[in-house]
Amino acid sequence: MEYEKDPNKKPYKSAFSNALWSFRQMLRHAPAALLFLLLQLPPAVFLAWAEVRLPALVVGEVTAGRSFGEAATAVGLMLGLMMAATAGRDIFVRLADNVLNIYWDIMGAELSRRSVRCFYQTFERKETRDMYDRAVLATQSWDGVQPLCDTPRRAVKLMEYVLCYALLGAVISGVSPWLVLLLTVAPAVNILCARSYRKWEYSIRAARTDNNAKLDYVIRTSGDYDYWKDIRVYGMAGWLRRLYDDLFKRDVGWGEKMRVRQLLMRLADLLVILLRDGAAYAVLIAQAIRGEVDAERFVLYFAAISSFAGFVGNIVSEWTGMNNASLFVSDFREYLDMPEDAPDGSETVEKHLPFAPEIVFDHVSFRYHGAEADTIHDLNLTIRAGEKLALVGLNGAGKTTLVKLICGLYAPTEGEIRLNGVPVREFKREEYYKLFSPVFQDARAGCFTLAECVSGCVDGTGDKSRAEECIRRAGLGAKLDSLPMGVDTVLDKQLSAQGTELSGGETQKLMLARALYKDAPALVLDEPTAALDPIAENEVYLQYNAMAAGKTSVFISHRLASTRFCDRILFLQNGRIAEQGTHSELLALGGEYSRLFEIQSCWYRDDYKGGEAE
Repeated sequence: MEYEKDPNKKPYKSAFSNALWSFRQMLRHAPAALLFLLLQLPPAVFLAWAEVRLPALVVGEVTAGRSFGEAATAVGLMLGLMMAATAGRDIFVRLADNVLNIYWDIMGAELSRRSVRCFYQTFERKETRDMYDRAVLATQSWDGVQPLCDTPRRAVKLMEYVLCYALLGAVISGVSPWLVLLLTVAPAVNILCARSYRKWEYSIRAARTDNNAKLDYVIRTSGDYDYWKDIRVYGMAGWLRRLYDDLFKRDVGWGEKMRVRQLLMRLADLLVILLRDGAAYAVLIAQAIRGEVDAERFVLYFAAISSFAGFVGNIVSEWTGMNNASLFVSDFREYLDMPEDAPDGSETVEKHLPFAPEIVFDHVSFRYHGAEADTIHDLNLTIRAGEKLALVGLNGAGKTTLVKLICGLYAPTEGEIRLNGVPVREFKREEYYKLFSPVFQDARAGCFTLAECVSGCVDGTGDKSRAEECIRRAGLGAKLDSLPMGVDTVLDKQLSAQGTELSGGETQKLMLARALYKDAPALVLDEPTAALDPIAENEVYLQYNAMAAGKTSVFISHRLASTRFCDRILFLQNGRIAEQGTHSELLALGGEYSRLFEIQSCWYRDDYKGGEAE
């Protein structure tokens, strides 16, 4: 498994653009943070000047022959101002840090909000998930680095150092304007080295993200209780360990290359500093020997040169740091600005909610991103209002894809889907979802109470009585009665000492309860009995007519016996409708449906002889 860096990969936005964007976002979400950052500038610049002026002031007071009282007053006043400036700066730093934490949380919520609202078909693509993984890094904190906050913070620091540079540059120009030029131009080498490193680091970012995603998957899988039995019984521990070692070595290899490049960049910095400062001090000492500067000015210039060199280095360092943080902010912005090509019209659903809808597929085709062939091809289908429709077929026939198209999670590659005569693309996307109560085969329950999971309301607005009724209707009455806290029981023992954990079948029933609670005019059941035992499965079948009463329902199942409850059955094959009719009609047809039903049912007949049924 080889990963290649992309030498032509460029950041989505420039460092300057990201800094302006950060200030705008901060002004919008946490204006106090921006205020406290800017209030640090005056005392910080004053301190930079005072630290240069203080030694010269002391020497000047002594060499001028002033009295101890006069000298002590002048120096004491300067020290008092410096103490006040230091206290003011530190207070504003602490206040800014506190408010920046709020800004950090808000921007993290923006990322989550973007993900939740992202069109499902778009988010399902690997490149989108990789982009998301890179964006997440901007919201994380490590080794004192927090990119979203560091970009504006370093930008303000950069302003501070530029102001100090201008102030001390004016002082040093008293020695020689050429000296200011020398001290300014020399760091160009450092800037070029830093720029080269950033370009290289960004070129490998996509490959590192992909590698780290795989590494994280191996770690999570190895530590996931649900996989422990398979890992042990099938001897997968060694394979997982080798896979982990391979991915980890790649990550370590990149880390070593980064540290080597950082070391070379630092050595170049040190060499430039040696040559730059050595030349500056040589000029100043030569002037002092020739008597061109007195003791007070010598100390002033000496301190100014030392500090000036430091500020030039700080400008380079902050610029480099801001650019590094900007790369993460650039990834964050790219994800937020990601185009979706998702249908999102203006039609509302109020007039459609009271009635079972009619859904029409008009020459609909769907192809997954990057696929070479359609999963659904030129499909014409009318699901009548109030009809109970079953979708059956082998794995890969397109059943779940068809359900996602119905629910608006996918948009057709070609053709049109209409609900009650209105093209689905004309509905507001969030509104359209209100029309469906789906139960998908990959059921997941959040770490909330039973009532919250069923109602979908975690702010206390849900109807607990109704949630309990739906839970009991879904077949979880006995489970509910066994819990001391009833519908207020949290679904995670790690978060609550009185919590509970549901089995796969119980989780599936909870999802049925959630669909009952939503009570949308269209019911979609994608393998709802896959994790249930025969008794629980039979209960669902018996309740199915009641659940689907007055609704348009779509039912997917691999167990063909369950389809007899439906008004019509579609047998899908290679993304097309191969057969359709009632259960009896399809058996009489003697086609693929009949053959699959015979294969399934023969195991339950007494006349089965191990190869053919009599």
